[in-house]
Amino acid sequence: MKTKWFKKGGSDLFQKTQRRLTMQYSSLLMLFLILFIVVVYTLLYVVILRDQHRELEHLTRQETRIISDYLAESARNELQGLDSQELVLAGVDQFFYYVTDANGNFVMGSETMPHMREELFDLVSGWMPERNQIREETFKVTFDERRIGGREIDEAPKSDTVRLMIDGNPVFYNDQFVGMIYIGKDISFAYQLFQWLLIVLVSLTVLFAGVAIFMSYMMSKKAMGPISTAFYRQKEFVGDASHELRTPLSVMLSSIDAMEMTDGVEEDPFAQKLLRNMKSEVKRMTGLVSDLLVLARADSGSVERTLENIDVRAEAANVIESLTPHAESNGVSLYLDATEDLLVTGDRARLKQLMYILLDNAVKYSPDGGRVEMRLSKSDRHWTVSVSDEGIGIDPADQSRIFDRFFRSDKSRTRTVGGHGLGLSIAKWIAGIHGGTITVESELGKGSTFIVQIPNEQVVST
Repeated sequence: MKTKWFKKGGSDLFQKTQRRLTMQYSSLLMLFLILFIVVVYTLLYVVILRDQHRELEHLTRQETRIISDYLAESARNELQGLDSQELVLAGVDQFFYYVTDANGNFVMGSETMPHMREELFDLVSGWMPERNQIREETFKVTFDERRIGGREIDEAPKSDTVRLMIDGNPVFYNDQFVGMIYIGKDISFAYQLFQWLLIVLVSLTVLFAGVAIFMSYMMSKKAMGPISTAFYRQKEFVGDASHELRTPLSVMLSSIDAMEMTDGVEEDPFAQKLLRNMKSEVKRMTGLVSDLLVLARADSGSVERTLENIDVRAEAANVIESLTPHAESNGVSLYLDATEDLLVTGDRARLKQLMYILLDNAVKYSPDGGRVEMRLSKSDRHWTVSVSDEGIGIDPADQSRIFDRFFRSDKSRTRTVGGHGLGLSIAKWIAGIHGGTITVESELGKGSTFIVQIPNEQVVST
């Protein structure tokens, strides 16, 4: 037999609530931050690209006007031979320009990488842009040679990615279409700027995420302070009140027993009825105080637990035997289905209390002539106790709250069968201090089954 202390922080509920509030606060702050970053990035993206569009359109119109003015001054009605003339067509970040005649044949042009003229001209060959239509193209370029300080270095060709914004504009002479001019503008720097901006914004997001989590933690901690203080004061009051009430209730019960033995009481039916009612209510109050005291100790954060080897089948048989008179008075039959010599490790008193609660609960909600069965089984990892009844069942909407303190799914029914809504809470706590779980399977009008699974290996916190 080993006596250990099961320690479970009384602030677990508040720690979980505080973590949940921290996550909610930080998620809200992060949501606003992400929305702000998305808006800023989108605005910059649109503004910068729109500015590049305007610059390219202005450059295209300007160079188109230069060609048109030259044709007017020289009285030429075609573009052939234009490449031999001294025309200056160049702009900032202009990657290439090409001039074609009315048939789409190359007339003149220039590019920053002459060895790629064929690939670049293919991008615009035959393209007749609609009004204000601008294309964006991405392609790989190669550098045939590299120089440092005017000296050519012997290295393998280097590949790079270039983003081009391409515009085209028709050239007219005396309202007659004579050719096209195409201009490609290098906007790689803009996309590099977007990449760096994105990296900066993501870095700021990570940084502010830490700040948001810290702020959320401090806010949730401050919000939980008054609540946790009030809760602990209430918990101390419940524990102290439960402890103090036990003595006067015991005195009252002893006094009622003494009154029942006095002369004349046995001959007075009215006095006997009053004493029976008083005794019943005092016992009910004693049970409530005992349950409150158990829960108060559970909330205290440290509960003594005596671990020993138990023949759980024998203990279950004892519990059923003690409850049989109560069950028979309600017209309910109790049955036990278990293998022989079912040895487990646990706290004998707590596990008997767990089985008593489940059986008593099943008897209360079973109809006359009903059947309540307890099954015990054991596997390699855990052992199981289940209690089934043929009672009124539990509404699916209430099953998630059935183990909450003072919760009763059918209040009109529980007024007649008694109970304070604490038994299943205590059962859940007993399963919890053994590292186990308790669940319910129920259907309205067809009964309920409570299933407790407890690990065979008991790990005790100290």
